[in-house]
Amino acid sequence: MPETTAHVTAAEISRIAGVTRATVSNWRRRHADFPAPSGGTETSPLYDLGAVQVWLGSRGHTQVADPREELRTAVRFQASDPDLTASRIGFVLTLARRSPDATAALADLTDAELVVRADEEVAELLASLPGPTPASPLFSVSDGPTLRALLRCVREAGGPAALAVLAERELEDSAATGVYGTPEPLAQLVAELLPAGVVRVLDPACGSGALLEAVAGRGATTLLGQDSVPVQAQRATVALSLAAPRAEVTVRVGDSLRADAFVGLTADAVVCNPPYGDRDWGHEELAYDPRWAYGVPGRSESELAWVQHCLAHLAPGGWAVLILPPATASRPSGRRVRAELVRGGAVRAVLALPAGAAPPLHVGLQLWVLRRPEPGGPERGSVLFVDAAGPATPATGEQTAGSPRTGSSRAPIDWAGLTARTLAHWEAFTADPDGFAAEPGAARAVPVVDLLDDLVDLTPARQVRVAPADVDPAELSARTDTGRRELTEAARSLLDAANLTGWSEPGTSARDWRTATASDLVRGGALTLLRAVPDPKGAETNGAPSAAMAIAVLTGADIARGTGPTGAVAELRSETAPVIAVGDVLVRGIAGGGGPMCRVADEGDAGALLGPHIHLLRPDPARLDSWFLAGFIDAADNIAGASTGSTVLHVVPGRLRIPLLPLEEQRRYGEAFRHVHELRARARRAARLAEETAALLTGGLTGGALIPAEALPPADTGPA
Repeated sequence: MPETTAHVTAAEISRIAGVTRATVSNWRRRHADFPAPSGGTETSPLYDLGAVQVWLGSRGHTQVADPREELRTAVRFQASDPDLTASRIGFVLTLARRSPDATAALADLTDAELVVRADEEVAELLASLPGPTPASPLFSVSDGPTLRALLRCVREAGGPAALAVLAERELEDSAATGVYGTPEPLAQLVAELLPAGVVRVLDPACGSGALLEAVAGRGATTLLGQDSVPVQAQRATVALSLAAPRAEVTVRVGDSLRADAFVGLTADAVVCNPPYGDRDWGHEELAYDPRWAYGVPGRSESELAWVQHCLAHLAPGGWAVLILPPATASRPSGRRVRAELVRGGAVRAVLALPAGAAPPLHVGLQLWVLRRPEPGGPERGSVLFVDAAGPATPATGEQTAGSPRTGSSRAPIDWAGLTARTLAHWEAFTADPDGFAAEPGAARAVPVVDLLDDLVDLTPARQVRVAPADVDPAELSARTDTGRRELTEAARSLLDAANLTGWSEPGTSARDWRTATASDLVRGGALTLLRAVPDPKGAETNGAPSAAMAIAVLTGADIARGTGPTGAVAELRSETAPVIAVGDVLVRGIAGGGGPMCRVADEGDAGALLGPHIHLLRPDPARLDSWFLAGFIDAADNIAGASTGSTVLHVVPGRLRIPLLPLEEQRRYGEAFRHVHELRARARRAARLAEETAALLTGGLTGGALIPAEALPPADTGPA
């Protein structure tokens, strides 16, 4: 197989060695034999990966990288080769299907033996992967270290994590643009918008297969997909085979608009997160395509081409849900096609999501729910609009963090609440479209005739906005008074929490102490590390839900927001999730975003199941104080030093560093951290109430429901 010299940055060296970036900088300055830069620029040098590994080995720096990072480094050490990537993806499938004992036996093989075994097993299933079949032999002896890293990644992080790393390299070289992944909560929402009982589902731009995996979890047994990027089609095939082993999976390679692999096929449902803003989608060559039943999409309207492609693959009465950019609902160039879609009854709902729900994170995407009209079926008199991205309204007083219209900073999305509200509106609308009760500022069923104006603007915010007549002045005034009282109480509580004393200086310089990693503490028996491990075959209930299905699940968003467990058992895909106990330290597995990274479990968390992407650290109370542990873990430098990844930063809990202090001193620090936690919690509550009260007042004043007093005291605009 071809090989190349891989280069790494200083940040990547720090992740490989399990040290901070500052340590790498010190090595460069203090050690004359540290590898010289072999590329890059003076400010961002690149280093030869092989030379770095040799140097680290000579200094006794064992690699403690996260298994994903180890695999990523091993893959970068070899040249990009689509055939080799396909073979590795096939190896993931064989590994994930093995029992733990069989996988452990593979780890005991030599590199040469592992290469031979992998070649034999992968050759048998490559024909089932989309794309050209690689020539034998698939692997060479030089692939041994990469296969071993792949083996470790599958064992410790799971098959999907390994697939994501393998796809990264090929996606970097791909010419595909406007292509984004679909987060799991959004994929679940898309699946739940479909009616129960769908069997055959198509995704014509399937990517990694996230949407098809979500619908498989709700009972679909025939999964059809197509993607223009070969590695994505291969990745989706393996991921779906692991997540839904009983389903019939068919994924093809190709551009669905230009080279439809499923011509003439109709499905019960179609789900799709198509590429956005693609002006080279085939406008001229497809001008007379029979799929354009609602009008030929303009050159800049690739999204409307995907809409009609999905409708063409639906059986009469079938449903489709697409994730689309907001411009699709309002661009003038798409007005005529939108008008025909609405007039023909194909558009059933447009649901606006908050910014940050899915990449691109700065854009509030939309869900379009479509249905292929049945011949002779009833006319559709209205379209449902739901705005989950809107700012606070006088009617609800709810503020959606991260809305592009508010200009506020983006906060973690409450997926459980967003999903529940959206589905409640959708179910009420489907049950009785004509009798749907509007929620001003949030949801409204708009008659088709009202949409067919000169703009045919299907933007939910435009259709659900509150009219002054919708607001009851007396009710709004009462809610405003209640909000002001609660805000005043919260402000007093915050002042009490801020009035803390008892801090002292250690001297002329900051205190220094010896530290140990969480892995060291685990080996010493002072700490236990737990996490929810996804079942590679998918957790199945097979019948009526058990009593455990009612147990709440703690999510990463709950930790960031400081709320109780809000997740559902269905999100786990695991039957062995740890049960949280009082005193457990809960750490978000993905760094970034607002809010704290960890917290100590209290009575409200006890008994809940540990959700995905959360690490549970259970200290021995005779040796470690929980609040002491959580306080030092939550430090920004500690999280940064334990994080790995490029786009998404995964926290490796074993690399978190904890000071080695006597238990009594730990408890003093723990009590201080407990006060800091209370200060933060009260500040969040006061800030939330302030935003809600301000939104109520602003909406009431601008909507005419509130009138300012004749004489108001001047506002204090000075510094806080």
